[in-house]
Amino acid sequence: MERLRQKDRESAVEEQRPLTDAQKVSIAEARNVYQAKVAEREILHQDALAKAKSHEEIEKLSKEMGRDLERLAGERDRKIDEIRKRG
Repeated sequence: MERLRQKDRESAVEEQRPLTDAQKVSIAEARNVYQAKVAEREILHQDALAKAKSHEEIEKLSKEMGRDLERLAGERDRKIDEIRKRG
């Protein structure tokens, strides 16, 4: 087991500490906030798709949606990492 820890230290892998109750609550809140943002974006996307008049417009909207979802997931993950590191 110690060899594995040494290997992790050498490869700069952080040892995860158990989360505090406050961290768990903050992480849950962050996930809920970003889940709501995704839901809002999906509603707006569906509305825009309904108004789209061409295949090109639909394709453009779908690409935008994909980028938005990736951006939101990245923001969420950074926020969660920040909460975990705060310890």
